[in-house]
Amino acid sequence: QVQLVESGGGLVQAGDSLRLSCAASGRTLRFHIMGWFRQAPGKEREFVGSVWSDSKTFTYADSVKGRFTISRDDAKKTMYLQMNSLRPEDTAVYYCASGIQSTISVHTTRAYSYWGQGTQVTVSS
Repeated sequence: QVQLVESGGGLVQAGDSLRLSCAASGRTLRFHIMGWFRQAPGKEREFVGSVWSDSKTFTYADSVKGRFTISRDDAKKTMYLQMNSLRPEDTAVYYCASGIQSTISVHTTRAYSYWGQGTQVTVSS
């Protein structure tokens, strides 16, 4: 089992930056992909970005490319999401997730077995 806890959310203004953290406990994440998803009110959970177990392969949603950056520190069992140039449309609950690396697309929730409880990010205009 893997337990994930997000932190770092909050209320910011458009153009500001935030860094979210995802702390993991339990089993090793050595062979896990890790990802970030978000869900706005009334909308489906959507993919934000992911990082493979090699810590070198990244995938980002088009809506966040160039603004958001994922990093992971397996020694600390922590993943980060650096969010710059935030926009009101980035407002959502942000979830981190992990799962055994497989052929399932990292864009889908099915690729992940473990989820955090989420942290709210609100961007005012």
